[in-house]
Amino acid sequence: MSNAIPEEALELLTGGVHVAHLATCYEDRPHVAPVWYDYADGAVELVITGQKLENVRRNPRVALSVQDDDGGDANWGMTLRGTATVVEDDAEGREILRRINRRYGADEDAWEENTAVRVDVGSASYWTYD
Repeated sequence: MSNAIPEEALELLTGGVHVAHLATCYEDRPHVAPVWYDYADGAVELVITGQKLENVRRNPRVALSVQDDDGGDANWGMTLRGTATVVEDDAEGREILRRINRRYGADEDAWEENTAVRVDVGSASYWTYD
């Protein structure tokens, strides 16, 4: 487990189903897109395609933003910064895809064209609202 994510923040990150926003770099400018994620083996796992994947291959430094809210009223938020690695093993990539799809209630084999990526978190910050 990554020491970069405090235990109480890890509980927020894994305790429900949320959409993360992945920030990558495209032509020296930020590129942000919503993604589904899972947390396993001390890293955040994603499945991505298209521009996001090209960006990660060129520059693996990424950030993720996750928030929980009730009708627009924020309960907590989190920013994770780390290094993304494309999962090259096909069997491992399919298992990550299936796990993420199950988490979000999708067919396990949906979006097979997506590529699995693992983000090793280097730093994390989070906040809660009372």
